[in-house]
Amino acid sequence: MITVFDDTQRTHAPREFIVAGKPQPIPETPERIDMLLSGVRRLGLPIVAPPEIFGDTLALVHERRYIQFLSTLRERWGRLPDASDMPAPNVFALGRASLPPVTYPDSVVGQCGWHLGDRACPVTAETWAAARASAASAAHGAKLLLAGERLAYALCRPPGHHAAADMAAGFCYFNNTAIAAALLTEAGKRTAILDIDVHHGNGTEAIFYDRADVLTVSIHADPKRFYPFFWGHAGERGRGEGEGFNLNLPLPRGTALKAYRAALDQALRRIVDFAPDMLVLAAGLDIAIDDPFKGFAIETADFAVIGRDIAGLKLPTLVVQEGGYPSPSLGLNLAALLEGLLA
Repeated sequence: MITVFDDTQRTHAPREFIVAGKPQPIPETPERIDMLLSGVRRLGLPIVAPPEIFGDTLALVHERRYIQFLSTLRERWGRLPDASDMPAPNVFALGRASLPPVTYPDSVVGQCGWHLGDRACPVTAETWAAARASAASAAHGAKLLLAGERLAYALCRPPGHHAAADMAAGFCYFNNTAIAAALLTEAGKRTAILDIDVHHGNGTEAIFYDRADVLTVSIHADPKRFYPFFWGHAGERGRGEGEGFNLNLPLPRGTALKAYRAALDQALRRIVDFAPDMLVLAAGLDIAIDDPFKGFAIETADFAVIGRDIAGLKLPTLVVQEGGYPSPSLGLNLAALLEGLLA
């Protein structure tokens, strides 16, 4: 098993995000990296840096004008008179999916309202490079599977599963999980995504919602009272050709291992029915009982059980890091999950 990580990811270090209308310290910090690496080192796993990726790889799942927006945002924002330190929209482009393309604004402020989906995706001067390095880690992990590896871990930070084709949200800028799945699919591999983050992977769902060639399955806290609120409900099954190829399994806050495994069993049975060649596991460790978001009640030993359950699929698997925020158990939880998968 190989770990893929680019140290450039440390450079993205925003200080705060908006919660209940107020600035709060952001938990998606570079500190997460060292905690996760401690889990990797407990298992003695080799670590490799990925090669750089460019627009063509990102454009497998992201619109080119969105890529251009992120690459130029800080420079353009800096030219505004009396602008805030952090780019932020005056108004969000609500209902924009139904708008004709001519309504896309030229103004950088307007484009922020088009491409920044919430107030939890601060863009610093270093975000562009760090987000590309994160995506590169996932892309290289996919290529390792294609080269014959049975299990690889992409330490991706910032995470990605809330990022849609043309929108950043929820600490996420490029959808690392979706990029990896797209690369596998492009190479002719039938691919399933299993997202175990405590938050629904709404960006991943949106990217593949109309497609039947990638199965998306997500186990997460019920969005009726949990971010991202508007997506992640059980009735979202896909659309058009993609109908039936999206499965959401929302669970109550506080869910512990027994109920979690029942949902996981349902998820794994759907994956078996899909008969994929490869699995991308969006590994949100924020299901832990001591995670700052306090969504589920999964203990460190439980992560090994979850890993063994998933390993029962006997599929080449790329583990893509999603959530999991600073806590005493973060590195231990990663080590336990990977140990279970290795079993």
